[in-house]
Amino acid sequence: MTADERIAAACHLYEQAVFGGESSGLTEADRHLDAVEADLTLARGKVIHARFLEQRTADLRELELFERASELYGQLGDVRGEGEAVFWIGAFHQVVRDDEEAARPAFERALALAAEAGDRLTSSYALRHLGFADHQAGRLDAARERLEESTRLRRELGFLPGVAANLIGLAHLAHQQDRMADAAALLDEATALAERSAAHGVLRWIAAARAELDPA
Repeated sequence: MTADERIAAACHLYEQAVFGGESSGLTEADRHLDAVEADLTLARGKVIHARFLEQRTADLRELELFERASELYGQLGDVRGEGEAVFWIGAFHQVVRDDEEAARPAFERALALAAEAGDRLTSSYALRHLGFADHQAGRLDAARERLEESTRLRRELGFLPGVAANLIGLAHLAHQQDRMADAAALLDEATALAERSAAHGVLRWIAAARAELDPA
């Protein structure tokens, strides 16, 4: 159901309770509204996260929103939604707070929930960020394995900007492992995919990666 349909259903159940004397549907009305609130709360947190990536100014409402979304989805038994919200809790800790210790359990739980729900997109995000954590900890082979699995899922989904973004990470790993030809090929493919999908933000990341890996 769409958000509008859920709100309309809740209003109908309200009318049944007040005018029809039938209040048994109020619990269902609450569930409809909780589902709308969960989706809205998650979306608002993601918007705040995007603003952080641009301005680098933390807003603690971001974590509160993701935690509230996770709570609501959990109460609703929405495993897919809960997995996505838990991933974003991890993203807040990793990206905003630079706290890998707090981020990793969230990513691992998000991956388990996403697998249970068959949510390949959230799985790809959790694997990507677990790969970042492994990379930062110097576990290069583990990082490569996670990023490659994330990339495989994103190719299956046709998520080309996400594939291109992952290839940048794989290029950094290849460079660190002295696989220079692989690094160059990965960045070339990332460029082609980003151009094809008009992912101009990813193209900026690729340009920065090229400058870092081949300053000459």
